[in-house]
Amino acid sequence: MTEEKKNSDPHEEFRRKVKETQKRKLRARSQGDQGVWFGLGMFGLVGWSVTIPALIAIAVGVWIDARFKSQYSWTLMMLVIGIGVGCFNAWYWISRERQSIEDQFTHDQKEPPRQEKKK
Repeated sequence: MTEEKKNSDPHEEFRRKVKETQKRKLRARSQGDQGVWFGLGMFGLVGWSVTIPALIAIAVGVWIDARFKSQYSWTLMMLVIGIGVGCFNAWYWISRERQSIEDQFTHDQKEPPRQEKKK
């Protein structure tokens, strides 16, 4: 039965893809031109979300090395921990932004078509 339904309209898949592309373009137009600065800002957000925890961890590692003598370098260990925390932080920000985009996309797909009111 499903094969009969598929064979009844061979262009349905093409129409669906065109409709999705049209919705994406309309959504992009409604958001406006974010431009190069928006992209650079996102790079900066991700970069700083890794850099700040790494620098804080390095400072803590240097402080520990200065206060307590050890055969291990706390600065290097804290650097690795700081980069790990920073990468997790960046992953969190990116996944949250991605989820927001996906939620908007699914909302647009479920939204019924608008009908104009007749006078």
